[in-house]
Amino acid sequence: MISKRCPANVPVKDRNASLCDLLIQVLELSLVHGCFSGGGFQSPDGGGFRGRGGGRGTPRGRGGRGGRGGRGGFGGGKKVLIEPHRHEGVFICRGKEDALVTKNMVVGESVYGEKRISVEEGETKIEYRAWNPFRSKLAAAILGGVDQIHIKPGAKVMYLGAASGTTVSHVSDIVGPEGLVYAVEFSHRSGRDLLNVAKKRTNIIPIIEDARHPHKYRMLVGMVDVIFADVAQPDQTRIVALNAHNFLKNGGHFVISIKANCIDSTAAPEAVFASEVKKMSAENMKPQEQLTLEPYERDHAVVVGIYR
Repeated sequence: MISKRCPANVPVKDRNASLCDLLIQVLELSLVHGCFSGGGFQSPDGGGFRGRGGGRGTPRGRGGRGGRGGRGGFGGGKKVLIEPHRHEGVFICRGKEDALVTKNMVVGESVYGEKRISVEEGETKIEYRAWNPFRSKLAAAILGGVDQIHIKPGAKVMYLGAASGTTVSHVSDIVGPEGLVYAVEFSHRSGRDLLNVAKKRTNIIPIIEDARHPHKYRMLVGMVDVIFADVAQPDQTRIVALNAHNFLKNGGHFVISIKANCIDSTAAPEAVFASEVKKMSAENMKPQEQLTLEPYERDHAVVVGIYR
């Protein structure tokens, strides 16, 4: 138990500062506990995983009933419902608050400390993993109401800027054992974490290389249905285009996360987004949809399109 008393020899001003720090810690702990109480994630503005347009288009059918989350599971042992989201392979956990989840491909394993929940569907138990939109641009786009992500069961996906594998693991869940995720990451530090994720997920092929040089890994990658990019580089549209020309099938799709400050910190975000869209059009990449990622990310946008 944490003592709320300050040592007697601490000046009053410092004691007040210590008490403030303690109160902040207590509030943070309360928030973390409250977010997943009953199976939902609550954002700092008081909302659940819904975000803007979060539940849009979700089928009304009832899902399986949840039992106790167990260690690492959703706390409280509350009854929850799992419903399919309109994006195939993505689900919504209905509880005290709604949470975006994916079906865990490696039962019993968390990738980045995310919460898990087991539900009974008929006579079988299926485990789902919470997908935090504050840690994943793709989850933020889904909760923001993006019309299409083109990532679905059985799809072959190239993921540029895979980092430690947080979002990659959820893409792995979505495409399932019949799909593939070619995860490209340049940083060796993040690459080590990515390799550890891939060890337990047979549908992830980790590639520790610079995405600017797709010829270096051309022997490892087949044609893909979708390219998802989160590289946060000034030349990111060129990077995606190079990989699209090499690996994206004709009629395939791309989903690009754009961080305005990484491209031009002096221009307005809207101007940066418009400039990037223009560059895409010059590379046979036809943008079809664009949306910002507030409230989950500032000055970010996602552009979805088709390659022809």
